[in-house]
Amino acid sequence: MDLDTILLETEERMQRSTDYLQRELRGIRTGRASTALLEYIKVDYYGSHTDLRELAAISVAEATQLLVKPFDPGAKGDIVRAIETSGLGLNPMSEGNAIRINVPAPSADRRKQLMTQVKKLAEESKVAVRNERRDANKAIDAAVADKKNAIPEDAAKSAKEEIDELTKKFCDGLDALATKKCAEIEEI
Repeated sequence: MDLDTILLETEERMQRSTDYLQRELRGIRTGRASTALLEYIKVDYYGSHTDLRELAAISVAEATQLLVKPFDPGAKGDIVRAIETSGLGLNPMSEGNAIRINVPAPSADRRKQLMTQVKKLAEESKVAVRNERRDANKAIDAAVADKKNAIPEDAAKSAKEEIDELTKKFCDGLDALATKKCAEIEEI
C-alpha cells in the first residue's frame, strides 16, 4: 500500500468519527425542540426494533413542542411507550392520530449530566481518531519494512507528520463540536 492511499483512508476514517459525534450530539436534548431528539428512538413494532423516523413523521410544532404523526395509527401505543421508556424525560400526550410532546427546559442537574455525556462522547471520538493514527503509523512502518516496494525513510517520516497534523485537526474539531453543544445545553 502506498503512502497516499494510507493518508486518504486514514483521513476518511477520522471523518467518520466526526460524523458519528455530530449524529450523536443531535440526539442530546437542549431546551429547544428538535426532531433529531426522537429520530433514533427504537420502537418495538411487530416484534422488530425500528427507528421512530421510519414509523412516523416527526415535526417541530412550536419552539418547545414536537408533533409525531404515525404512518400506521395502530402503532401509536407502541410509539408512546417507546418515548416514555427512552430515558429522555419526555411525556408524550396522545391527541387524535398524533402524539404531542412538550420539551421542557432541563433542570440544572440534568444540564450537568448532559454536559458530562457530551464530553464523554467527544472523548470517545477522540480515542477513535487516535486509534486511526496508530493504525496508519503501523501501516507506514509495514510499508517501509516491505522490501518489494521500498519506501524511503524520509517519505515515511513526512507521512507520519501529516497523520499527526490530521489527528490534531480532527481532535480540535471534535473539541469545538463538544464546546458548542455544551453552550447550547447551558442556554436557558
